[in-house]
Amino acid sequence: MAQEQLTPFGHALAGALGGVFSNAAVYPLDTVKTRIQATEEKGKDRGAQAPSVFQLLRKILHDEGLRGYYKGFGASMLNTFSMQYAYFFFYSFVRGSYLKRLSKKHPNQKLPSISAAMELVIGAIAGALAQVFTIPVAVIATRQQLAEDPASNDAEKALGKTNVPKRDNSFFGVAREIIDEDGVTGLWTGLRPGLVLTVNPAITYGVFERLKTSLVPQGKGMSPWMAFTIGALSKTLATVATYPYIMAKVRLQARSNKDTETQLSDSEKASLTDTEAKPAVPHKPRYNGAIDVLRKVRQEKGIVGWYQGMSAQITKAVLSQALLFMLKDQFERYALFIMILWRRLSS
Repeated sequence: MAQEQLTPFGHALAGALGGVFSNAAVYPLDTVKTRIQATEEKGKDRGAQAPSVFQLLRKILHDEGLRGYYKGFGASMLNTFSMQYAYFFFYSFVRGSYLKRLSKKHPNQKLPSISAAMELVIGAIAGALAQVFTIPVAVIATRQQLAEDPASNDAEKALGKTNVPKRDNSFFGVAREIIDEDGVTGLWTGLRPGLVLTVNPAITYGVFERLKTSLVPQGKGMSPWMAFTIGALSKTLATVATYPYIMAKVRLQARSNKDTETQLSDSEKASLTDTEAKPAVPHKPRYNGAIDVLRKVRQEKGIVGWYQGMSAQITKAVLSQALLFMLKDQFERYALFIMILWRRLSS
């Protein structure tokens, strides 16, 4: 089969290209789900429901135009390509190494199928390695998606506020801001929940492989729609199981400028005029980690707060992952063709 002839590099390239295409197709949903997950109700708004997917889609279109749907698109696609490439590379490499070990232990015998537990372990190892190398781009993409529209700054200036800072929301501008606020390690914000979330693709691919083994006769390929359906079921299960940590990771990676302002007392804020320079306030993040996020959200909104934006996450993730599974075989054929052509040209 074409899949068996591909090297880990070929599998990684196919997975990365498929990941970029599938995520680009649903990117507006990605922007919406990120904003819903990062929404924090304050004061009188506490307890209010977060906007629905369609409400936020309409609001973004009205306030920011079509470009609002694609904030951070470049960084997100770079993150998707690098994350998918790294994941598929490590997944194929680790899985292939494990199968080779099994074949040495059972020479001249039919290899036993990999257990669900081992599929999870392999997926988790691959996901952890991929996270370490790619999370800085993910942090930048999240900040860009949550960036305020430049028009909001203009509106504040029109009201007489002359000290409104102008943010550089370009890729390198956001990276500089993160480093200025939190140091270089700020680019790895959310790494620990990210490592915990390696179980998400592990569950996805583990369930996918088990369902494929159960539903597809050995030696036969899957139809695109069968791959789509199995992929959707696999990703839904993984998303529901890990969603609270997904939400916590987004909260950690979001800008903390609003929280920094709250370090001043009300009397200190009242004593400052719009034209006076505000004193430098030490940066103090609102949250001390994913567990702290979950604890504070539970205090404010109850357990239901942990699942704020889950419908948007599932819709985006399921469509993207199902498209990836549906297209991965096609991209593997293209990758195999490219590799064979390259060998012939190089010989």
